Amino acid sequence: MEKVIPFLMFQDGKAEEAMNFYISLSEDSEITNIVRYGANEGGDEGTIMQATFTLKGQEFMCIDSNIKHEFSFTPSFSIYVTCNTEDEIRNLYERLNEGGQALMPLDDYGFSKKFGWLNDRFGVSWQLNLPK
Repeated sequence: MEKVIPFLMFQDGKAEEAMNFYISLSEDSEITNIVRYGANEGGDEGTIMQATFTLKGQEFMCIDSNIKHEFSFTPSFSIYVTCNTEDEIRNLYERLNEGGQALMPLDDYGFSKKFGWLNDRFGVSWQLNLPK
């Protein structure tokens, strides 16, 4: 096995918007490669055929699916973020929750200082943790 990379499949042409939003959440994050569909290439021209981006050094891959699926993201797989400060976790939670859905509001659940779980506006699930 050479590498393991989380892979996100977006529908409705949202991959690039999602990547730009995600890299805006943290320093040391960037889009590293984008390959777009051209004319007559099986996807909507200009959408993401394949792209990679990093969040704090963690590489992700994503696409815009050219096939409409009856499924989307599920909270049973989420991006887990360990935060350093109260301000950081509060800011991330607020930004990710805009247009999203709170699954566990930001609070002290006993296993950490603060924890929150939510789906962002793209349907991707995030767990945010501020350790004790």
